[in-house]
Amino acid sequence: MSNSGITYSAHSGWADTPTDVAPGLDGDTTCDVAVVGGGLAGMAAALRLAERGLDVVLLEAGFCGTGASSRNAGQLTGAPAGDPELLSALHPRRFPPLVRFAERAVHFTEGLLERLDTDCEYEPTGNIGAAVSLGQLRRARRKARILQKGGGEAEFGDARELGLPDSFLGGILEPVGGLLNPGKFTLGLRAELLRSRARVFEDTAVEAVERQGSRVIVRANRGRVRAERVLLATNAYSRSLVGPPARLATPVWVSMVETEPVEPGRLEEIGWTSRAGIATQHNLMQSFRPTPRGTITFGVRRLQLGRGAVVDHEPPRPVVQDLVRGFHERFPSLRDVAPRRAWGGWVALTPSWLPVAGEAESNVFYGIGCNGHGLAQAPYLGTLLADRIAGDELHDDLRAVWRQRSWFAPSPVFNSPALYAVWAVDRLSDRLSRRTGP
Repeated sequence: MSNSGITYSAHSGWADTPTDVAPGLDGDTTCDVAVVGGGLAGMAAALRLAERGLDVVLLEAGFCGTGASSRNAGQLTGAPAGDPELLSALHPRRFPPLVRFAERAVHFTEGLLERLDTDCEYEPTGNIGAAVSLGQLRRARRKARILQKGGGEAEFGDARELGLPDSFLGGILEPVGGLLNPGKFTLGLRAELLRSRARVFEDTAVEAVERQGSRVIVRANRGRVRAERVLLATNAYSRSLVGPPARLATPVWVSMVETEPVEPGRLEEIGWTSRAGIATQHNLMQSFRPTPRGTITFGVRRLQLGRGAVVDHEPPRPVVQDLVRGFHERFPSLRDVAPRRAWGGWVALTPSWLPVAGEAESNVFYGIGCNGHGLAQAPYLGTLLADRIAGDELHDDLRAVWRQRSWFAPSPVFNSPALYAVWAVDRLSDRLSRRTGP
């Protein structure tokens, strides 16, 4: 099927760009805490700091929520990012606290959704880690046991039990979490922040964070902020900023596609009776989810590393075509459902596939890299960091991702040849599973 009918966008496909962009910083100012970055983590942190009575300034290069916060698949998931088998083997003592952090993050974000005066279309459906081959099914069973042993909620089942079409064999239901519209969520959090005591400067590109005596200077394109403490919440955009630790996170481009509306009842006819989000058990998973507007969105499957300055752009055509092929493979009876929109965004991947937080140097804090799980984890991480900056003891859930050292080893996986090789292995596995059948 031709992809000529797809509209490619450099912005989110979930919500319109706000028309009330806050004025940028023009000149110098002082504050108690400067937050650099207006994603979910930065907004949640600034909101918490303002509520605690601190004079907080938030600086955002575009508008708050313009990055991955509003561009993702909208799957609020309660599982840690990365492979539970690998994480439990590498971090046996830290694994249960990491599982607890991930699930508590979902509950925190659900509470935040109730607080916001906006309809985010949230459905507490849970999410499914789905298997498309016998090997993936065995892996899913092991992962379910590991998550349960780590204290998490996970239920293994076959395709019929989970409400999946026949092209899936089964998988793991993670009942904590569900689906929402991330664009509406992000804009709702932004509106709450703009109503708060925090001073928000959008259209303000930060260039460097530097020590000056007991204070920290944040240099932006048209001014400076002199702060007692600074929180770096720049996630995938950290590379272009002087200040964060080296190799803290790697920016990776993730693409999304949305179909035209599907006729009512058709998904149920093919056996897709669950409303939960789906993520396959591939090395580079592909996600699928129904939306309240009757469409299907799908994404990931293939990752692209950022080179040089990280700038927003339209998703690459070959990547979108590959995503559509994957959609046809999983849902062959829906081949006539046309893809209509494509967009993408930058996410941050850390060498450990875990969120990281710490103090880069005295009074310069960071919280970056939820590895594609930031919709749930970033608001919680930003809030925990705000409490720490305000003087609280290190929360147990923050301790689970806290780094005592600010040095990060290079990752052998985060290079273009390695990511292409992982994608190629997944496609070979797909061909073999289709040839051998279940």
